Amino acid sequence: MNKKLTDRNVACLLAAIAAVTCVVLALMGRVWWCELGDLSPWSWDIWSSHNSQHLIDPYALSHLQHGIGLFLLLSACCRQCLSVQVRMLTVAFIEAAWEIAENTPLIINRYREVTISLDYFGDSILNSLSDYVMCLLGVLLVRKTNWKTGLMVFIALEISSLLWIRDSLMLNMLMLAVPIEAVKEWQAL
Repeated sequence: MNKKLTDRNVACLLAAIAAVTCVVLALMGRVWWCELGDLSPWSWDIWSSHNSQHLIDPYALSHLQHGIGLFLLLSACCRQCLSVQVRMLTVAFIEAAWEIAENTPLIINRYREVTISLDYFGDSILNSLSDYVMCLLGVLLVRKTNWKTGLMVFIALEISSLLWIRDSLMLNMLMLAVPIEAVKEWQAL
């Protein structure tokens, strides 16, 4: 019997991870969609109550970077011992775990204390699901191209986010770990 994961098996497991994530978020009391009743699929204003409540927002770019960065890291460290399918599932699991952790009071309060996200109250379930899909698209990008293209896209997204919203994946990670008041002030301009 062939024990190798097929693309169909991986797709089923990715869907299962997404479904479990949605159930856990629902059990945590997360709303499915923007409580303000706006049916728009996107919200571009990071300073509004709509941020992280719709399918797409500026932070979707950072979730694309999650997929690119995590897949590149796993490929660099574990190419010999983990198949492409297992690396992809590992990234999906990490992203799903982050989507759950990001919506806990601990992380929500941390964002509100040390980043520009003063009015952050967590993500809607559909926003978290969209973030998960964006992460998988990042993985797919690297799988269908190569590590150099993935790295270039990662850097381009980082720069684009900094110019657009004065925030980015790397800056967000820095501010969560080691808040820098000067950075917070620059972001608030």
